[in-house]
Amino acid sequence: MLDWIVETEDVWQRLQRCNKPVVIYGMGDGAVKILQVMKQYDIVPAAMFASDDFARGNIFMGYKVEKLADIEQRYQDFVIVMAFAVKDIPTIERIYAISQKHELVAPDVPVAGVNLFTMDFVHEHENEFLQVEQLLADEQSKKVLHNMVNFKLSGKLHYLSECTTEIEEAYETILRPTSQESFADLGAYRGDTIAELLHYAGGCKRVFAFEPDEKTYKKLLAAVEQMGLQDKAVCAQMAAYSHQEVLEFDSRAGRQSALRETSLVSGVQGAAKTKIKQVQGESLDNLAGEVPVTMINMDVEGAERQALEGCRKIIQKDKPKMLIAAYHRSEDLFALLLQIREMRPDYRFYLRHYRYIPAWDTNLYCI
Repeated sequence: MLDWIVETEDVWQRLQRCNKPVVIYGMGDGAVKILQVMKQYDIVPAAMFASDDFARGNIFMGYKVEKLADIEQRYQDFVIVMAFAVKDIPTIERIYAISQKHELVAPDVPVAGVNLFTMDFVHEHENEFLQVEQLLADEQSKKVLHNMVNFKLSGKLHYLSECTTEIEEAYETILRPTSQESFADLGAYRGDTIAELLHYAGGCKRVFAFEPDEKTYKKLLAAVEQMGLQDKAVCAQMAAYSHQEVLEFDSRAGRQSALRETSLVSGVQGAAKTKIKQVQGESLDNLAGEVPVTMINMDVEGAERQALEGCRKIIQKDKPKMLIAAYHRSEDLFALLLQIREMRPDYRFYLRHYRYIPAWDTNLYCI
């Protein structure tokens, strides 16, 4: 085992041997996924609670949703399993305060795919993790890799807090965008990452934006116009993909929308409501044609591997600076970097993690 992996068991093994009541914290799709994995490991939660504003005694997945105070009255000692994602500072501070009173873990259940981040998974991919560690360009990147692996194994929050940095640091010291960027935004959502680029670069030369969700795409167009980029932008209501293909799209209204695939939560009663639509898949290589691209932002909810393949010509020809979400699948921490290295061995690679529980907003930078 790699010497920087200090955990000796994964969170599921810990919960299996736990001699204290296991209590779920949170409702929604995250709780559904975690309950499904617990069922696979024969882990039976004793109770479920939510933040006081959301706990009304309702029933979720067969559990009465209580308040933490109710659980504390009933049990002297217990383990809390956090089952939702959060980035706002007040909620994160509240969670850390709870973790000072009670043992709390935040299991890493992948947003996409079926591979859990377990001890067996790490053993299987030890060589890939070693390759990635050797390819990372600075010590902070290596710290992020080490802490992410240990967090994803254990669910222990301190690994996140110890490697979190601010997004300004990456823009100012790694990406360093200029007002002359020809920018491709794959998974443009409502234009927030385009606005972010403008903030740090002071403008841009050209924009290519992919957003497959119909309602979100309309908001993207409005945002592009508001930013005064309508003459510089090519917006496509398409999914960034490796090639032209009609794809099934799981519309969940917002950032959870994604290309449909087999996942840990497929077919589980109580999962988030979905609306399956057909959407055109297209590559950035085709959309941009011969126009140079100098910078790519990619957050496509688990389809990063295919979207990268659809950027192959541009990556090989233009070597654009890239910011790529590296947290949707368990294998993203190593597979995306190695895929890009195969296309252009002369990239320098960086990892950064921004404030989020669990390990969301962990990003790969390629320069």
